[in-house]
Amino acid sequence: MAVITSIADLKALYRKRVPRMFYDYCESGSYTEQTFRDNSADFAEIRLRQKVAVDLSDRSTAGRMLGQTVTMPVALSPVGMAGMQSADGEIKAARAARDFGVPFTLSTMSICSIEDIAEATQAPFWFQLYVMREEAFVDRIIKRAQAAGCSALVLTLDLQLLGQRHKDIKNDLTAPPRLTPRNLLNMAAHPRWSLEMLGTRRHTFRNIVGHAEGVDDLRSLNIWTNEQFDLKLDWDKVARIRDQWGGKLILKGILDPDDARRAAEFGADAIVVSNHGGRQLDGALSSIRMLPSIVSAVGGRSEVYLDSGIRSGQDVLKAVALGATGTMIGRSYIYGLGAMGQKGVTTALDLIRKELDVTMALCGERSLSAVGRHNVLLPDGFVTRYR
Repeated sequence: MAVITSIADLKALYRKRVPRMFYDYCESGSYTEQTFRDNSADFAEIRLRQKVAVDLSDRSTAGRMLGQTVTMPVALSPVGMAGMQSADGEIKAARAARDFGVPFTLSTMSICSIEDIAEATQAPFWFQLYVMREEAFVDRIIKRAQAAGCSALVLTLDLQLLGQRHKDIKNDLTAPPRLTPRNLLNMAAHPRWSLEMLGTRRHTFRNIVGHAEGVDDLRSLNIWTNEQFDLKLDWDKVARIRDQWGGKLILKGILDPDDARRAAEFGADAIVVSNHGGRQLDGALSSIRMLPSIVSAVGGRSEVYLDSGIRSGQDVLKAVALGATGTMIGRSYIYGLGAMGQKGVTTALDLIRKELDVTMALCGERSLSAVGRHNVLLPDGFVTRYR
């Protein structure tokens, strides 16, 4: 077993252990993938200020997200088809998050269902909702999340239609995968993954199959999902969902200060600065570049989380320094999940926490509540100003 010292090590192992179509699904963006690349590359533009001769005893990376005490201000983002990266992947990730002391978010497009996660973890988790045209389905899935004791609803606003991801089209991606000669050959080259998949009954979108009208097989599922994302989603529909949910509400996919201001005025408990990991509007600015302007626009009325591009504890600290009250990771934990299952997710979280702690200390701080703009140096023009 290779020594794992970074998220990059987990990624290398993940690439070896997961079939190509699911690796590509995770590790890709839309069109030219410019925004996908910038999300992580722009963190490298931010430099840290080292401080010395400071008492660094009794340090803590702990914080709070939506009133919940967390080991560090990091939540697991909703990731579609995580159960195809590793058998029962969402259950494994949810258990790792629960045991580590950070929030887990289940995607609408998960392989394991809301009920699967609730039964397997016996702990609150966040549920992410895609708004579908079939209003009855949306109503039912909200009620299911309430019944499961979900502690927050994460409403994704930036996926009314899909950005084109070339690799998914070329791989003919489905869940479960179509048993074409090419796919069978690729799965045979990953025997560990294949054996795990044979050992679970969860192979398709269990939040949808059996819950959406007329969806009972792969063909009907594909037709339904391709037609169902709601092009008419607007603030009135968001208000309807907010009122129906009645609990903590997080609005995800905010990348513009005007939208952030509207979300704060709307009463969102938190917003997530995110470009969907570079998987939607290619050519958009990275989340970290947009963060300071959005924090300013929100003015403390909502918590502000940063999603897209985080690959290390240093990235977490940089986001906090620029005003984020929390962060969310997707690919970083998926690398661990695909590489080593639940243990891999725990390893990813532990790597990030340890690097966050050491970086915080070398910047002269003992707690994240003390971290701010004084801890970082930004190049000229890094922060985009909106008139």
